[in-house]
Amino acid sequence: MILVTGASGQLASLVAAQARAIGLPFLTAGRSADADRVIDFDRPETLDFGGISTLFWVSAGYAEDDVVIRRHGAVLEAARRHGVGHVVYTSLSRASDHLGFALAHRWTEQAIRESGMDWAILRNGLYAELIGALAAPVGGRIEAPFGFGAMSAVARADLAGAALAVLRDPASHRGRIYELSGVTPFRAPDLAARLGVSYAPRSLAAERERLGVLPLLPFQPPMLLSIFSAAAAGFLHTPASDLRALVREPLDALSVACEAARRGV
Repeated sequence: MILVTGASGQLASLVAAQARAIGLPFLTAGRSADADRVIDFDRPETLDFGGISTLFWVSAGYAEDDVVIRRHGAVLEAARRHGVGHVVYTSLSRASDHLGFALAHRWTEQAIRESGMDWAILRNGLYAELIGALAAPVGGRIEAPFGFGAMSAVARADLAGAALAVLRDPASHRGRIYELSGVTPFRAPDLAARLGVSYAPRSLAAERERLGVLPLLPFQPPMLLSIFSAAAAGFLHTPASDLRALVREPLDALSVACEAARRGV
């Protein structure tokens, strides 16, 4: 039996929908009462992995590094205790090591490799939907400070498809690390041109000031700024991706980003 964590999240929901469509046996886990198993990474007593052969583990981010590391350590301990045989973890692409949330992913990868369980690691690129949402035009122009570097963003649906390819036969992917960035990079000016708006990026200092008055958690502005600064410096481009090894025809990431930018979400 497969357990898909983060049941209410967008990536896990896509994985669950695709698994359901092909009849793959799975259960969902999350904080929501709608999940098959109510599991809260902040409450180790709820980490019930009994009867689970493969754990599809969506990172419990959105917190400071020490919190995420504590959560992930508890998940690994519970998985070993309950006899989980294979862990499939959604990590972050190697090209994204400059981002403010990379450290907890790398810590988790190392802990998984040392766990004694079989594993596969999916190093996901940044979502094209996220790039589009951050670049949503205001007043006919994009001001988000992505600079002019190429970004290897990837559609969530493609990452879900890659995950499903691994979950269908976890044993054949044992010990594999897949770099799953987008196969067709684009730049913020490309996004602006496709949307028919101008691109006039504000400075990082101006962006920091703007974020400082928004209702964000303290750790969120530095994380967002790290995305902008890494993009501007050209560090969100991955020269090689394993995506086509798992997904036959990846979606056009620029089109996906444009759709998200139009929605503004």
